[in-house]
Amino acid sequence: MKKVSIFAIITSLFVSTFSIANEVNVFNARHYKADSEIYSKFTNLTGIKVNLINGKSGALEKRIISEGADTSADLYITADAGRCGAMDAKGTLQGGLTSPAIKAAVPKTFRTSKWVGIAKRARIIYYSPERVTGAELSGMTYEGLADPKWKGRLVIRKSSNIYNKSLVASLIKNNGKTATAAWAKGVVANMARTPTGNDRAQIMAVAAGEADIAVANTYYLALMLSGKKGAEQQEAAKKVKAFFPNQNDRGTHMNVSCAALVKGAPNKTNAVKLVEFLLTPESQEHFTNYTFEFPIIDGVSPNPLVVNNLGLDFKQDMKTKLDSYGKNQAAAVEVMTAAGWK
Repeated sequence: MKKVSIFAIITSLFVSTFSIANEVNVFNARHYKADSEIYSKFTNLTGIKVNLINGKSGALEKRIISEGADTSADLYITADAGRCGAMDAKGTLQGGLTSPAIKAAVPKTFRTSKWVGIAKRARIIYYSPERVTGAELSGMTYEGLADPKWKGRLVIRKSSNIYNKSLVASLIKNNGKTATAAWAKGVVANMARTPTGNDRAQIMAVAAGEADIAVANTYYLALMLSGKKGAEQQEAAKKVKAFFPNQNDRGTHMNVSCAALVKGAPNKTNAVKLVEFLLTPESQEHFTNYTFEFPIIDGVSPNPLVVNNLGLDFKQDMKTKLDSYGKNQAAAVEVMTAAGWK
């Protein structure tokens, strides 16, 4: 009897030790090496070890789904609200990102109880000031990308790109599926080439004269101007200008890098603490200076390259909740595929 009691006590202590493990497991699909510095600062401040599992979003999502209730993941961090929404739809996330600190820091548009935006970006239009006039851009909207005046003048990424899926999903939310399907056909008709390359490739195509306008995220221009991607891209970035669409109605399409709380997270409390840390001015300044994103919180300024070349005085779409990107993702793929968007 005595042996059983001692064994029970030891077992209890063993289980307790692991149930309060001072760590947090982050499945990270953000491909920015500088992010690791933020996690090191969090560990130094709190003593909580961050186990960082880096990988492509598809592979990490597949692992989370396959592990199910036995997942080792606490947080899934990725670069688009559409991905967080899709994971939520698959039943892999749980509520819990509702602390006062999180609610106070992040506007409702950019969070749910299961995932929270940690940095913002806008998907905008870049144009050649030599070949595009102010009159052509006056009052320009995303809807206007289907206008026949842009025939043979537009470049944009493939339909399989998550940034485009979210953009089209937002159009479905605002304009309906039928209208967006017609718009997608107009966009395809206006393409200067079959979609190829990343966002920087679209900007470079405009700089090279292959197209007059391109659609790409805001941080790419600053990244190119910084010289981190080489002199060729730096010079190309100097040849284009940025334009923020839909300033006369709902505002420019916004997206986020997001942190999602995984269902069955073994270190849920620590995960919430890490998200709260990512929303502090120190972490937000890191995002703005190393990845050229917009801060998600008030009181932090974007990097000077962003301020000087993109500006701050633009109307953001605060009407369209970002959880609609995941909800309308399947419909977005459907309309793009039907339009022949490669």
